[in-house]
Amino acid sequence: MEKFPLTKQGFVELEQELKNLKGVERPNIIAAIAEARSHGDLSENAEYSAAKEKQSFIEGRIQDLEAVLSRAQVIDVANTKSDVIRFGATVLVADEETDDEKSYQIVGDYEADIEKNKISLSSPLAKALIGKEVGDIAEYVAPGGKKSFEILEIKYI
Repeated sequence: MEKFPLTKQGFVELEQELKNLKGVERPNIIAAIAEARSHGDLSENAEYSAAKEKQSFIEGRIQDLEAVLSRAQVIDVANTKSDVIRFGATVLVADEETDDEKSYQIVGDYEADIEKNKISLSSPLAKALIGKEVGDIAEYVAPGGKKSFEILEIKYI
């Protein structure tokens, strides 16, 4: 059975999402379905169709989260002391072309969120960063072409 690497924070966030889906969203959607049923003919009831679709999504997400959490390999990165980029590292990089600085944390696939600068361990950028040290150059092929980043800082928080 495959294990899924998760940071401690990512595990807690997924547990909270699961708790919310089971304790809040699921009961709400059951109530919405009951309400829509009371309106009569289900074949032309848009409320009922939308509620059933949402219920299907919620049940699918609950199953996904339960599977991931049951096979999670939780890694507490706060205790990591390393000068080399590994899973859980927060890395400050500078784009070689524009000198723009950006910080990324390397996390598991299920907690990746580019809007929060959390990149998946399996992403091309993370693969290019893994094993590098401060001062090294990481190169990878992005959809827009080849990118190069200089590693400025590595933290485990």
